[in-house]
Amino acid sequence: MPDVRQQARIRPLDELDIDAIVRIDEKIGGHYRPDFWEQRVTFYLRRDPEASRVAEIDGTVVGFMLGDLRAGEFGLDQPSGWIERFGIHPDFRGRDLGKQMFDGLKQYFRAQGAQAVRTLVDGKDTSIVGFLKALGFAPSALQSLEIPLL
Repeated sequence: MPDVRQQARIRPLDELDIDAIVRIDEKIGGHYRPDFWEQRVTFYLRRDPEASRVAEIDGTVVGFMLGDLRAGEFGLDQPSGWIERFGIHPDFRGRDLGKQMFDGLKQYFRAQGAQAVRTLVDGKDTSIVGFLKALGFAPSALQSLEIPLL
């Protein structure tokens, strides 16, 4: 198999990527959610258009990573990069695309003055936890708290 790093193009997210993200999400989760993804992509493009990435192979988007730069949230005065959602088409997993997209975001966040990259994850989702640990994520002092509204 040829080195996919030479074939993959990592670039900033574009509004025209919504359909590809919908297809990737449907392939991963089995649900067709075009309205959801149009809203999320539009939000991130308006908030911080350079802080989200897609991975293309042969002109087809096969992965995405949505993020933004934030400061002043959760008592954190220093700017932080945040990753909200990401996905890679199952046929293209295991080819380092997630790491390549993340590396592009890290570089962008660092250039914008971020001192850390953060995300939230369901600890029961072992594949996502494993992926994030492989990227270097570790538990932080921030703690997620919730209260059910039944």
